[in-house]
Amino acid sequence: MSERGALRARLDLLAREAAKFGVVGAVGLVVNIAVSNLLWRYTDIPTVRAGLLATFVAILCNYVGFRYWTYRDRDKSGRTRELTLFLLFSAVGAVIETGVLYTATYGFGWNSPVQSNVFKIIGIGVATLFRFWSYRSWVFKALPDKGAVLSEAAVPTPAAPAARVEVDAVPQ
Repeated sequence: MSERGALRARLDLLAREAAKFGVVGAVGLVVNIAVSNLLWRYTDIPTVRAGLLATFVAILCNYVGFRYWTYRDRDKSGRTRELTLFLLFSAVGAVIETGVLYTATYGFGWNSPVQSNVFKIIGIGVATLFRFWSYRSWVFKALPDKGAVLSEAAVPTPAAPAARVEVDAVPQ
């Protein structure tokens, strides 16, 4: 395959991955916004705390979508490691997302329902860029390329030099 064809194939795979990531993320966005608005409207939980709770509900929904659809073909051998890293990077994303909402709410006093939703969505957008990079790079590890594994198996390994046996001449 030519270098240009290989690049095209890699970009196609990346585009498909980003599209699947986006679909799962869109479902997570709906869950996040719905839970946030329900909490803001029907409870006395402060704006930022309710937004953070909604983020964690969406993170749980997203894990299922990422593991069983977006990254279903990725390595499944280290689930504990995968889940730990997913939660760690999701928490960093939640800090990014909530930081935007916190700054708008407490830094600028923008806490009307419309303003809270706008800054919640902006925070989600910024955090999504971080999450896409971290999940694909660290959490859902790609399996080795089948072609590379086959080509490595086809390369003969150098044989160890034969042991030289010297026989002492026996005088007669």
